[in-house]
Amino acid sequence: MSAVPLSSYGKPYTPPAGQVDPAFDAKTAVRDLVDGMDATAFFTLFAQLLKTNPPAAADAPMVAKLAKIGIVPGQDFDVSKLDPSVSKGLAEAPKPAQAKIMGWMKKGVLAGDLKLKNGWTFTTKTGIYGTNYIQRALITAIGLGANRPQDAVYPTSTGPDVLQKYHGSKKYVMHFPKGQLPPVNGFWSLTMYDTGYFFVPNSINRYTVSQRNKLKPNPAGSIDLYVQHESPGADKEENWLPAAKDGFILMMRLYWPKDKAPSLLDGSWFRRGPRKWAEPARERTGRMRSRGLCGRSPHL
Repeated sequence: MSAVPLSSYGKPYTPPAGQVDPAFDAKTAVRDLVDGMDATAFFTLFAQLLKTNPPAAADAPMVAKLAKIGIVPGQDFDVSKLDPSVSKGLAEAPKPAQAKIMGWMKKGVLAGDLKLKNGWTFTTKTGIYGTNYIQRALITAIGLGANRPQDAVYPTSTGPDVLQKYHGSKKYVMHFPKGQLPPVNGFWSLTMYDTGYFFVPNSINRYTVSQRNKLKPNPAGSIDLYVQHESPGADKEENWLPAAKDGFILMMRLYWPKDKAPSLLDGSWFRRGPRKWAEPARERTGRMRSRGLCGRSPHL
């Protein structure tokens, strides 16, 4: 199989040589590049992008506001034409704006755009945002983009509860009773990130565990996922998600989630996050009898 321009279909085709901009920074993370831009650089680029990505009709009120600071679709941004007080305000805007965007992870729960359940924050308001600019900005800051919830949902957890944060000095277990893994038509995964939402290097080059792994069940058929920095032992490594040495964040991905109960989409399914693990797990009739572990119903 090959892909060619329509004008070359059925004809010999040699693609033009690729061009690389030597000034382009391919090593710094995209979020860091954006966060490092001053207001002039940011809005100059924004104005350029508006030329090929024109606003929708619903954006008219925001377009009118942007015009007051010299941003007009189809035109270049020239900070020198602004009133000095406006220029000063723009120059001071990036840091508080970045804080406001990331702060939406918490405030968005109160607004109803995100949900907090059993230690996990997630949203079904992705993919189509309309004029919900802060929601779009948060999703972009964390993941660059996201599917519509019917295609995927991305629950995120920063700690076992609202008062604690995950840390690599501790050991955690996420428990799934028999037959009660995440309800998806596609597949699910649990991914490890550092506190900046980047992958964590580890000795076995494993950044996620999922149903694609050969997960080892407990005697009664339940599944335990071990989340810790050091190996839990050879007999448990198939179920091991290597953690950072210090703080970390967990993100689940549920692709093509089921739309009938139990379902994440209607709130009828959700697992509690990993709990601190203190001693080997033992099962009795499908329930967990280990200190600090959860063996309750998944429909929480």
